[in-house]
Amino acid sequence: MPGLPVPISFARLPHGQGLEAPRQHTAGAAGVDLSAALETGAELVILPGTSAMVGIGFAIALPQGYEAQVRPRSGLAAKFGVTVLNAPGTVDADYRGEIKVILINHGSAPFSVRRGDRIAQMVVAPVCAVTFLETETLDETERGTKGHGSTGR
Repeated sequence: MPGLPVPISFARLPHGQGLEAPRQHTAGAAGVDLSAALETGAELVILPGTSAMVGIGFAIALPQGYEAQVRPRSGLAAKFGVTVLNAPGTVDADYRGEIKVILINHGSAPFSVRRGDRIAQMVVAPVCAVTFLETETLDETERGTKGHGSTGR
């Protein structure tokens, strides 16, 4: 059962004026779409094999104990081979600058981004504060030290 909405303050930056405010578009949506905050009429072309950082025109103030993850949009990946390079990108609760998306074009054709294009999604999630305790040994498990690919294909 979903909990209460987490209130997140956001500040629209001058180049983000007129773009849609972040919101979950359906009751079951995990993320909010992030739109490119390019100059009106501008076009950013990302050539195959290259990347570009795109601002979204706002900053947020996450509550302590939360992070925002910038993730790819499945449609861009499936149709054009365009994804978020550092997926998921993490926005920490103490960051107050503009959120930017690093897009990479893994496709075979140039990909154009225009103002207002939905280029990524952002999911807000709780995080745990952790403390690491150094030790000489770790408890044994069935998997042990078997690494990459050891549990199946």
